[in-house]
Amino acid sequence: MNEPAARIVIIEDDETIREGYTYLVNNTSPYQVVNTYASFDEAKLKITKDNPDVIILDIQLPGTNGIDALPLLKKLLPNVYIIMLTVHETEKIILEALANGASGYFTKNTPSSKIIEAIKDVMQGGGPMSPNVAKKVITSLQKNPDSPLTKRETQILNLITRGKDRSQIATELFIETETVKTHIKNIYLKLNVNSKADAIKVARNNRLV
Repeated sequence: MNEPAARIVIIEDDETIREGYTYLVNNTSPYQVVNTYASFDEAKLKITKDNPDVIILDIQLPGTNGIDALPLLKKLLPNVYIIMLTVHETEKIILEALANGASGYFTKNTPSSKIIEAIKDVMQGGGPMSPNVAKKVITSLQKNPDSPLTKRETQILNLITRGKDRSQIATELFIETETVKTHIKNIYLKLNVNSKADAIKVARNNRLV
């Protein structure tokens, strides 16, 4: 028997969806589903023996959810590609999934043929996503054009969010510590905040950095 072009594992608690994608992959592609699981907690016991190339992973799982499962799966299988397949498409969840190691992200209303294409895409180093998901990622990466901050204030706020103190910011930007202090005071005034933590929160919520 020829080795499949890719070994696939599906982790999805909905049995109908799990069986549907298994049939789809096994009968309409050169890939093979080598195992399926209803939860990560079940999968973690055997998945290294399955040795998958690609995992199709749901987010809303019983026990450990898909977002938390991502880094654990990458630890068990460092070279595996993980495609999220979920009903969730909020910006926060999408960015968390990508930050935790997801290679692709699709909503469950995605045409089945696109999932087969996505497997091929991740195997070739791509990062496939549903169009609506990609749009949210792009939006999240775009800075707010209506920011009240100057370019220098934005630079300083960015360094603050990265944990730099005043003297480190001064060194990095080749300016005096007192100048940094003045800029931070202006940032707090413009954002109507009184602390570093509040400034970071407002900055992230409003895509100022």
